[in-house]
Amino acid sequence: MKKKIQSKNMISEGEYLNPRNPFIVMKFGGTSISSANNWKTIISIIKKKIDNGFKPIIIVSALAGISDLLNSLTKETSSSKLDVYINDFIQVHEKLAKTLNVSLSSIKIELNYLEQLVEGIKLTGEINDKVIARIMASGEICSSLLAEAYIKKQKIITNLLDAKELLKSNLDSDSRSYYFNATCNFDVDKLLIKRFNDIDGVILTQGFIAEGKDSDTVLLGRGGSDTSASYIASIIQAKHLEIWTDVPGIFSANPHIISSARLIKSLTYEEAQEISSAGGSVLHPRSIRPAKLSNIPIYIKSTKDPDLRGTLISTQMNEMGAQLKAVSQKNDVVLISMESIDMWHKVGYVADIFNVFRKNNISIDLISTSESNITVTIDNYSDSIDRELINKLVEKLTSLCKVSVRYDCSAITLVGRKIRTILNEFSPIFDVFRENKIHMVTQASNDLNFTFVIDSELSYKIIHKIHRVLTKNFSEDSIFGKTWEQLTTTIKKESNKNSIKPWFIEKKEKILEIAKKEENIYLYDSESIIKALLELKSLSSVSRIFYAMKANSNIEILKIIESYGLNFECVSIGEIKRVLNLFPSIDRKRLLYTPNFASKDEIKWALEQNIFFTLDNLYPLEKWPELFANKEIFIRLDTGSGSGHHEHVKTAGILSKFGIPLSEIGDLKRISENIKLKIIGFHAHTGSGIFDADNWKSIGEILMSLTHTFPTVKYLDLGGGIGIPEKIGDEPIDLIKLETSIGSLNANDKDLEIWLEPGRYIVGQAGALISRVTQTKGKGKMKYLGISTGMNSLIRPALYGAYHEIFNLSSNDNSKEHEIVTVVGPICETGDRLGSDRLLPPSNEGDVILISNVGAYGYSMSSNYNLRDPAIEIII
Repeated sequence: MKKKIQSKNMISEGEYLNPRNPFIVMKFGGTSISSANNWKTIISIIKKKIDNGFKPIIIVSALAGISDLLNSLTKETSSSKLDVYINDFIQVHEKLAKTLNVSLSSIKIELNYLEQLVEGIKLTGEINDKVIARIMASGEICSSLLAEAYIKKQKIITNLLDAKELLKSNLDSDSRSYYFNATCNFDVDKLLIKRFNDIDGVILTQGFIAEGKDSDTVLLGRGGSDTSASYIASIIQAKHLEIWTDVPGIFSANPHIISSARLIKSLTYEEAQEISSAGGSVLHPRSIRPAKLSNIPIYIKSTKDPDLRGTLISTQMNEMGAQLKAVSQKNDVVLISMESIDMWHKVGYVADIFNVFRKNNISIDLISTSESNITVTIDNYSDSIDRELINKLVEKLTSLCKVSVRYDCSAITLVGRKIRTILNEFSPIFDVFRENKIHMVTQASNDLNFTFVIDSELSYKIIHKIHRVLTKNFSEDSIFGKTWEQLTTTIKKESNKNSIKPWFIEKKEKILEIAKKEENIYLYDSESIIKALLELKSLSSVSRIFYAMKANSNIEILKIIESYGLNFECVSIGEIKRVLNLFPSIDRKRLLYTPNFASKDEIKWALEQNIFFTLDNLYPLEKWPELFANKEIFIRLDTGSGSGHHEHVKTAGILSKFGIPLSEIGDLKRISENIKLKIIGFHAHTGSGIFDADNWKSIGEILMSLTHTFPTVKYLDLGGGIGIPEKIGDEPIDLIKLETSIGSLNANDKDLEIWLEPGRYIVGQAGALISRVTQTKGKGKMKYLGISTGMNSLIRPALYGAYHEIFNLSSNDNSKEHEIVTVVGPICETGDRLGSDRLLPPSNEGDVILISNVGAYGYSMSSNYNLRDPAIEIII
């Protein structure tokens, strides 16, 4: 490869490096380096490379969650909160050091320096970009120090180098991107190659970090460790680059959303760039260019299954025909539409508009134009764009054109080769847009992509349909490997051998006996419910727990929950009456009523019951003030953004119907004072299926900040939404971290009570839907497994695209001939699918099928659609 030479240390033009170059650059991500088991795998990988005659160059990220923690730290000035973040930082590293049996003293100097930086923030109450960058770098510095200690302990010669010695930023210090989105030169460096060759053993360094002017620490932005690895691989002309993650390659869609997504065995650099830029999270798009220009192959591999080939990214193309390879999704897209009749044939007009973006350091992602309109989406890979910056941009643009901004959009991109020749195959997906709007459509001249921008609430449904329709011909071949379902099932069979078996496996024989008497059953395990209740009651930082009974209002389950002292969160008169009828002497303050768009009569009745009442709209206060005069109520607030595994379970943000927006706080204050309404509590619930333990702390901070405006508030209800594992072997939420996170709010010191209102966490895993195989069918490559109940019993897969593991209890699971099937019910609807592309043993008529994790929002959302009775309920 010919390149322009910028230094006497660079390879001369036309010179070819030693084809037996021993360097292999291996980057290990945060998840990969955060457990002792993974480190055992990493050591095995390193030793194998050495035995094969290679010299490993190892690049490590920060430990999982640490970058987010440090990012939160840099936004704080409160001494107590800064101390909590520092303690959390130390505990994470201390825990790993203990499991690795290495001394924490290896990171003592860096910890002391980090504490000094934080002390400076405490003293001044301020922080600048230079300090933020240095604090953020502490994650990678500490992980590399622990890595060095552990690798040396395995009797492997290890040389830890400072990344700032290897990577130099080429940005000016007055650039907005200087500290947080640096770029580096990656020309081949002969002196560095010689230095590496002269070093005995493994070379270890940090990702994400580079050196700026005057020895400043600068960062390479989001996905910076990938970029570090690509830069270094290019500089030393490595044989190849390996990116080790927790997934075994790049897939045809996000496998965490679509289990039938297939591993892509090989991609060109251009295809990988398109997938990554369009929202693929495995590899950062910035990391591809250096490797491409240096013609260095990239392997994406998994520490969970290191022997799997993974995905190869290179110049090689295995096929020349038209081929769709992947469907990518990018969320949190901002759409800006600019309209003016003046742009028609006016020379330089478009340049003037784009110059405004340039001056505000905003990168444009997608562009669509007409004679009088330019519509663009904003690329925010650097995480440096917020609403304040966009508001400033709009203000500048207004002098040139009429501007409208749309938040909460998603860009769905189809990636492949010669896309234009297969556009006719896309027609089925446009059925979903009969009642829903497409905001933008683009198709690049390189014929590698086709993108449309939609409201984010539609993205989940659409990406499922696209993958199902357009990838129906995907099968295991030279391009595609196994599905995510197949790969993870194989991995988890090994990892689950020593894991705790779920209740329905332990009680399999009992379930089979029950199934002989009834065809379709919702079976609930009381022991699992009690276990979840005790776990929640152990949270000392939470004053009261209210069970969200909409999850499951089964009478026997309610009796168990009441006997353990939990309270009840109700969303209807029917739920309130069920609790009062079951427990006539219950303290009325153990009930919390949170209606949504309820009628005046329903609200009037509830206010008369002497229970806690929550209001989530100003309309009732403005139109029916007499109902609320001199009353005490809770206010449900919309904190601005939702969380969860699906758009339909996100219950905050502009596209959610729940809660009073924070922008109406002033109106709430005025109205409440006028009618002498006493607000005693704030409530917020952002979504469901959340595993980020800091989610509820973030909600609490927002609610707590409003208590100065409303000093009568005594209670902060942080909502529910605690996630449960989807599959056997998946990690549950860290309750210890949740306890610590909520405890850091120090609510007791402010005479405030913290409440939670979980539902699915209590009953979700305790429920299983039992049914029987009725028929099987094959249609081409599709295989259907029919069972005796469907969406009339369990609508979550059809409504949310929810994933539930499915088991054949009649099979001994000894057969190696597992097959991919789609499990369907008897309902006359195409959407009556309970699980798509599932790996199950061969099934026969009459086999007992179990669908797991249906204790919540299963029977409670069932119906008699098609006049078919839903499954009956039994508790054991």
